[in-house]
Amino acid sequence: MSKSMKNRKEVTVSNPMPKRKTLYALVAGTAIVILFGIYFSSQKISPQPRSGYQEPPAAGQPAAGQPVAGQRNSARALASFSPFFDFGKISMAAGNVSKVYWIKNISGDPLTVTQLSTSCMCTVATLITPAGKKGPFGMPGHGPASRLAERLAAGASAQVEVVFDPAAHGPAGIGQTDRVVTIENDAGLPLELRFSAMVTP
Repeated sequence: MSKSMKNRKEVTVSNPMPKRKTLYALVAGTAIVILFGIYFSSQKISPQPRSGYQEPPAAGQPAAGQPVAGQRNSARALASFSPFFDFGKISMAAGNVSKVYWIKNISGDPLTVTQLSTSCMCTVATLITPAGKKGPFGMPGHGPASRLAERLAAGASAQVEVVFDPAAHGPAGIGQTDRVVTIENDAGLPLELRFSAMVTP
């Protein structure tokens, strides 16, 4: 084989390698850029309003911290440290389940709780303050009117006892259930307390 043919063969064989390397580098670089883009876009989580509210201390115990103060007529006047509860798996046969939520007036001024209502007739809610219990109230149009005029001093806490009847809907009520309790007031947006349950027979 002549020297020129050998050189031609080498050029033909060795030429595709740099092209492949360049192509691999380009594909790898593009994949890395796409992955970084996906990662950073997933990190952009919209900020949630924070109330700073903590569970009230036991009787006679000092407060663990102060809630973030709001202003009268601001967006948020009532807050709950834990506005969601998951009952998990519950049985119709076992009867009603209940949960007590703590709420607090963070507006800096007295406010009036004007209405307490639930999203379904299977759920009732009772407002509990030092003055006593008001309720139970349910879904608007089912049972007693849910209108209130309960005063809550600045920084004062109250409880909302929520009772859920898993058998209220019969067999149609089996499966995942999500309900909302709405507390309206004259100083800001309504506060929503939520719960979920997996209802079994």
